[in-house]
Amino acid sequence: MIQNAKRLDIIEEYYFSSKLREVRLLASEGKPIINMGIGSPDLRPSQAVINAVSLAMQEENAHQYQSYQGLPELRKAMANFYQNNYGVDLNPTTEILPLMGSKEGIMHISLAFLNEGDQVLIPNPGYPTYTSVTNLVGAVPVYYDLKETNNWEPDFEALEKLDLSKVKIMWMGYPHMPTGARGSLKLFEKLVAFAKKYNILLINDNPYSFVLNDNPMSLLQVEGAKKVALELNSLSKTFNMAGWRVGMVLGNAACIDAILKVKSNMDSGMFFGIQKGAIAALNSDKSWFESMNVIYNRRRVLTEQLAEKLGCEVYKEGVGLFVWAKLPEGITSAEKFIDEILYEKSIFITPGTIFGSNGEGYIRFALCVNEEKVQEAINRITN
Repeated sequence: MIQNAKRLDIIEEYYFSSKLREVRLLASEGKPIINMGIGSPDLRPSQAVINAVSLAMQEENAHQYQSYQGLPELRKAMANFYQNNYGVDLNPTTEILPLMGSKEGIMHISLAFLNEGDQVLIPNPGYPTYTSVTNLVGAVPVYYDLKETNNWEPDFEALEKLDLSKVKIMWMGYPHMPTGARGSLKLFEKLVAFAKKYNILLINDNPYSFVLNDNPMSLLQVEGAKKVALELNSLSKTFNMAGWRVGMVLGNAACIDAILKVKSNMDSGMFFGIQKGAIAALNSDKSWFESMNVIYNRRRVLTEQLAEKLGCEVYKEGVGLFVWAKLPEGITSAEKFIDEILYEKSIFITPGTIFGSNGEGYIRFALCVNEEKVQEAINRITN
């Protein structure tokens, strides 16, 4: 029998990959599952996006291999998007690289900059992929605490006490996933100063800044951030294009060039039609965000009611695509709590523990279920 690579000994299958199999099995058995676990937008992209893809299919070169750097007009649209929405100037030729989703970027960045034994600062709680990719490339995760008592922001005094001599990368993400903490420019300035002091590549994962957030921010707004920082962004949540796999990495030109060396050896370019659809999405005006947020706000109100019916305490300051809530007093296991709800009420909610040890005692609801389904979930809990 062919043996697996040793790197698989230190990672596990992604939680949603394995848990959703269980959820689908229950659904196949006739259980009326309401899936509030995964952040996959159920809403459609705009009609302008759909039309752009349809028209692109007829173009002469639409079905050929595409550039590893994406269409020039796509990079220009990304630059304009950052200028118009964040006030950030970016060179579309040297400071922007389109990606097949920002998750791909996490792997590319790690392959481009991490050697075996290098250390990586990872938020706890935070996106599990930071840890799995760090392990896959042979680097070492070093977790830094985010806690509600500090508004889910880093404790810089604690960070300064760490041995940072082997740290190469620091992952961050605001609005924060899973908690929804907003962050602030003041926080971003402190993080950039920290990265400069210790010669660390700082990467902000920023896919949620236009969802229920009246003050979208970019790490690259900080003066001098490009010297030490990159930012990942995505069209998945902002424009309801999760399955299209369109993201971007932006910032330091030398870093972008290094990432391109990896990327160009791992894919053969993004489909032409998808790039044309992405351009149409990026050219949307602010009325698009406003219309989406009307829907998400109604869903959030109902989802908070659901959380409270379960005896949970909602983190009201949160923004983004999720509702983060503290479990009722006396409940010691988030995973046991959500499994009971899954099997007894056919409602799937994410346990906070999958995001790190500081997620114990919390659960996360995704706002990717329509109002009727959320109301049905409330009724199931009430009855």
